[in-house]
Amino acid sequence: MFSQVIKNARAPSRMRIGMATPENGWVRRLALCAVVLVLLSARGAQSIPAPTPAQEEPFSAEIARFVESDRAAPPPPCQVLFVGSSSIVRWKDSLATDMAPIPVINRGFGGSHIEDVNRWFDQIVAPYRPRAIVFYAGENDIDGGKSVERAVADFDEFMRRKTLALGATPVYFISLKPTKSRFAQFSRQSQVNEAVRARAGKRRDLHYIDVVPAMMENGKPKDIFEPDDLHMTEAGYAIWTRAVRAALLPHAGAEANQCRLAVAPPAAEKASSRK
Repeated sequence: MFSQVIKNARAPSRMRIGMATPENGWVRRLALCAVVLVLLSARGAQSIPAPTPAQEEPFSAEIARFVESDRAAPPPPCQVLFVGSSSIVRWKDSLATDMAPIPVINRGFGGSHIEDVNRWFDQIVAPYRPRAIVFYAGENDIDGGKSVERAVADFDEFMRRKTLALGATPVYFISLKPTKSRFAQFSRQSQVNEAVRARAGKRRDLHYIDVVPAMMENGKPKDIFEPDDLHMTEAGYAIWTRAVRAALLPHAGAEANQCRLAVAPPAAEKASSRK
């Protein structure tokens, strides 16, 4: 088709109108160039498909629901934010009771990787001005084929964003849990855990919650999983509840006070509002 168009453009007209002139030659050349440019543009447009919203924004539907819920009923600041993958999602029914009297917000979204939490940080982390963040993600990263180094680097990026947006707000990292269905990945999960544990030993704003020993028996995961051998039963969440409460409660009062001071309006604004 492309060569035929050029051939046709060069062919002499059968209808001769007057004598051939230099102007006619320029017209033919310009017409030929125009045809070539149109065809090249069309071919280029066809070869590069436009990206779809789903490709650009994973989990956009779940995040949109969170944002809409927050717009309708904004959560008060200085709660403990639980964020991460499906182990957080499935804790939603009992989380408030399990953590009482500590107030909590659940912003888990199933199947997520650490990079997904980073991608949506400005929507589901920063706006809540939490007193602390309980973080569980990374298990899906390893299962999805990401390297240990990549998973740890993504968590480092989460901590960087947290520091920029929320300062010294503490993060409590729940260790990647051993499961029956993914036990072949346990060695790589352990490497991620040890890397985060090492970072927690050097940072005052990072705490490591080790749930692995309590979830293991005779070197294998306990029978605390749903039929899929991946998601936990109530017995599994009972283990998590004890471990997370043990980590949060000693610091709860101080973290609440520090958060209230951080989000309180300056004295000048308070005085102005009374007038």
